[in-house]
Amino acid sequence: MSSTPATQASVLAWDLPTRLSKWMLAALVGLAFATKYYGDETLVWHMRNGLAILVVLVFRLLWGVVGGSTARFAGFLRGPGAAMSYIGSLLRGRPQHYLGHNPVGGWMVMALLAVVGAQALTGLFTTDDIMVDGPMALAVDPDIVSRASALHGQIFEILLWLVGLHVAANLAYSLFGSDNLILAMLSGRKRPMAFVDRAPATPGSVLLALACLAAAAGVVFGGIWLAGGDPFP
Repeated sequence: MSSTPATQASVLAWDLPTRLSKWMLAALVGLAFATKYYGDETLVWHMRNGLAILVVLVFRLLWGVVGGSTARFAGFLRGPGAAMSYIGSLLRGRPQHYLGHNPVGGWMVMALLAVVGAQALTGLFTTDDIMVDGPMALAVDPDIVSRASALHGQIFEILLWLVGLHVAANLAYSLFGSDNLILAMLSGRKRPMAFVDRAPATPGSVLLALACLAAAAGVVFGGIWLAGGDPFP
């Protein structure tokens, strides 16, 4: 277990690209909820919002490989043994402290990325059957559009539960735990303590982050174009 000198006021926990991608994704998912219900004009923005979500998701996947130490999947995805050990430490009232995501939180992050990704991907194939078609709706068989539209609605319910659980866990941990996770994800820093993982975090390159963002946009819009869809609806 690594430790951090108590003389430091705070230590870096998450770099700027990691924090920006998290809050951008949260804002875009919120906007997706808000633009779902108010007619064809907002459905157009709902669709464009989904494309933006896909770009941020692909960026986060790339950043999970080449980003800062606490952003990398290899740095926070741990096996079931680590997750059970962490849960046991909570139940004993002596929680293990992680600079980045704890073992349970790490898998929650992956679950959210997977479900948001599935929601955004199925949205590419949906239509309102009036005037708003997803970027891929006219490029595939109507049966695929019908199935994707049904899945889009079903995944939405799962996403609501996951988002609610994620928010509740972060609020509880911030209010009653030793770390204010919400503040740390805003500021990027945590107060020093004995962390299981290495402290402080090693930040990723901003230039590399911009390259990942450009690559993510290319993957999303280029992929739709190559598949015969309309990448700029």
